Amino acid sequence: MWSFIISFSSKYNLSDKSIVSSIDDLSLWSAPFGLKLLDQIEYKNNITVLDIGSGFGFPSIEIASRLGDTCKVFGIDPWKEANQRASVKIKSWGLNNIKIIDAVAESIPFDNDQFELITSNNGLNNVENDEKTFSEIARVAKAGAQLVFTINLQETMIEFYNIYKSVLVKNNLNDEIEKLSEHIFKKRKPLKYTINLVEKNGFHIYKIIEDEFYLRYTDGTSMLNHFFIKLAFKESWFNILSPEISSSIYNELEYELNKVSRQTGSIKLKVPYVCINAVKIN
Repeated sequence: MWSFIISFSSKYNLSDKSIVSSIDDLSLWSAPFGLKLLDQIEYKNNITVLDIGSGFGFPSIEIASRLGDTCKVFGIDPWKEANQRASVKIKSWGLNNIKIIDAVAESIPFDNDQFELITSNNGLNNVENDEKTFSEIARVAKAGAQLVFTINLQETMIEFYNIYKSVLVKNNLNDEIEKLSEHIFKKRKPLKYTINLVEKNGFHIYKIIEDEFYLRYTDGTSMLNHFFIKLAFKESWFNILSPEISSSIYNELEYELNKVSRQTGSIKLKVPYVCINAVKIN
């Protein structure tokens, strides 16, 4: 693939570090969700778009590229360093129809009735206040606006959480078991909960697409040491433990995960998710 690009590309200098750093613009985690989202968008001319939780620029940059110059795309995210990297990509890609803004979903920095399309690729899982976020989405959406977003569900990595819970039960850590359940609910709400939020804020849901993918690892050690696991999950998993017991529980959990991998051949974690496609009706 890349030999083809190197041979036939005349516009871009592929030795330019900014080009090279922006080519791998999509993590494996974001891709399955994002491909579903991109398929559900109604591509039109002359629309204004908001992408919530734009991170390193996916899918906002891809949306801007697909919509073209008659449209304007705004990405918002509180992660300033990620926004800076996304802005480098935008410049290196030569896009003039997208802007990234430092902002949170609970306080969207736009006037009422601004957007014909609002998207979020697994970003709404990470907001601090669900109620305020969906109220803000409704406020800035025009009547008839399309809302397309993906979220992973409560059963995400259930295989891991079941083993973690069994270790906590074995050690009579009832408070920590409750904290683990609270952690799951905070990050991944039940589907009915999300549907209710969407509908009570004036949107009609006309399609919910359910799907899943798997994360596979040789064993528990490789899983716990995987960069993305350490970046996105590991700290919150073990924050429920007091410092006095965290090391011993971690070691016991790693042992149990490795025992499962010896029995089954690997660690296989399911990630179920949905893509919700809705329209603002009032």
